[in-house]
Amino acid sequence: MVTELQESPNAVLPPAGCGPVLPPHETAAPPLRQQVFDCVRSQGQISRIDVAKRLAVSPATVSALVADLLSTGLLREVEMAREPGGRGRPPVALAVRPEAGYVAGIKLADLVHTAVIVDFAGQPVAEASLRRRSLLTDIDLLVGEADALLGKILAQAGMGREALSAVGIGLPGMVDYARGVVLWSPILRGTELPLAALMTEALGLPVQVDNDANLLTLAELWYGAGRTLADFAVVTLENGVGMGLVMDHRLYRGAQSVGMELGHTKVQLDGALCRCGQRGCLEAYVSDYALVREASVALDMHRTASGSAQATLEALFDQAKAGNEAARTIFRRAGRFLAAGIANVINLFDPSLVILSGARMKYDYLYAEEVLRAAREMTLSKGRTLPRIETNAWGDLVWARGAATLALASVTEQRTGEVAG
Repeated sequence: MVTELQESPNAVLPPAGCGPVLPPHETAAPPLRQQVFDCVRSQGQISRIDVAKRLAVSPATVSALVADLLSTGLLREVEMAREPGGRGRPPVALAVRPEAGYVAGIKLADLVHTAVIVDFAGQPVAEASLRRRSLLTDIDLLVGEADALLGKILAQAGMGREALSAVGIGLPGMVDYARGVVLWSPILRGTELPLAALMTEALGLPVQVDNDANLLTLAELWYGAGRTLADFAVVTLENGVGMGLVMDHRLYRGAQSVGMELGHTKVQLDGALCRCGQRGCLEAYVSDYALVREASVALDMHRTASGSAQATLEALFDQAKAGNEAARTIFRRAGRFLAAGIANVINLFDPSLVILSGARMKYDYLYAEEVLRAAREMTLSKGRTLPRIETNAWGDLVWARGAATLALASVTEQRTGEVAG
C-alpha cells in the first residue's frame, strides 16, 4: 500500500515535461543604469571607459547613462591624479556625490541602541547611542526609543528629519523582512509585530526592518572582508548567536526571510533552556547569558546589585585570565560548542570564508586557536581545502551601519531607476 503525502492547498503543480521552470524574464540583474552607478560607488573613482570594461558594454552606452546620472545629481566628475610627466588636461573620473542623499541606520539591542547616518557614498557622517530603559519591552516603548535616538543623531549632525531618505533598523530575533514583521524577538514582548509599519508612521520616513545578523553581514559585504567574495558566512556572538550568509554576492535570507538561525540549531537534546523557549540551542551554551548562568552555578557568581549581566561576565573573564580553572573551563566548554557550530556552517554551506564577529570576540577563550582547530577537526575535510576562518571585532556601530546600508540599497534602487525627463 502506498500512502501519498498531503499536498499544500496552495501548491502550484508544475507543467508536464522536465527541467526547472523559469520565469519569463530573469530579474536577478539590476537595470544597467543602476549597474553603472553601483560600479562607480564600489570603485570610489573610476573612468567611463573602465566602467564600460567592467560591465562589458559599449562606451557609448555608458556615456549616455553617466550623462543622465550626472544631470540627476547622483554622480560627479573629479580630476584623477596625473601620471608623472603627463601633459594636457588631467584625466576625469566619476564618483558618487555624497550629498546626493542621506539615510540612517539603527540597531535595537538588549542594553544600548546605536545609530549612524551615512551619505550616498556610504560614508558615516554622525553616530549616537541610547541606553535602554529595560531589557524586555513593549513595542510602543521600543518605537519611542528609536524615535528619540533618531532625533538625537539628527541634532548631532545638524540635520532636519527631511534630510533623510529612509531608515534601516536591525534587531535580534526572527524578522520577516519582506513584510516588515517581527515574528519573535528577545527584546520585545509579543509576536507577529508589524514593526516596519509602526516605525514608518512614528519616524515619518520609509523604514525597513531586518534581523541584526543579516545587517552585520551586509556591512561585511559592502565595507569589510566580503567585498570581493561571491559567498561567505558571518557568525555573530553577542548576547545571542546569529548568522548571515551571502550567496552569489547577495544576502540570503531563506524562503520566508527567517533562515540562518544558527543560534537555535540544537546541540543537546533536552539541554539547557534557551531564551527562545526551547531547549538545547547552541545559543544556550555560547552566549552571554549562558556564560553568566554557568558562572552563577559553578562559581556562585551572581549578578551585581545593579542587575548587570555584563559585570558578571567581565568578572568571570578576569578570573579566567587570573588562572581560575573553573572559570577557564566555562569558556573552554563554550568554545567547544562554538567550534561545533562553525563546523556545521562549513559542512552545510561550504563558504569561501567564515567571519566571526561581535563584541564577545574580545573574550579570547571563545576564538583562540584551539577553538578554530577544533572546528576544523569537526569539518569534513577529505579531498577539500577548508575555508578561512577570520575574526572581526568591529565596534558596535558596525551593526547600525549595516542597517543604514539596508536603507541605502533600497533608496539607490529607487533613484537609479528614475530616468531624467
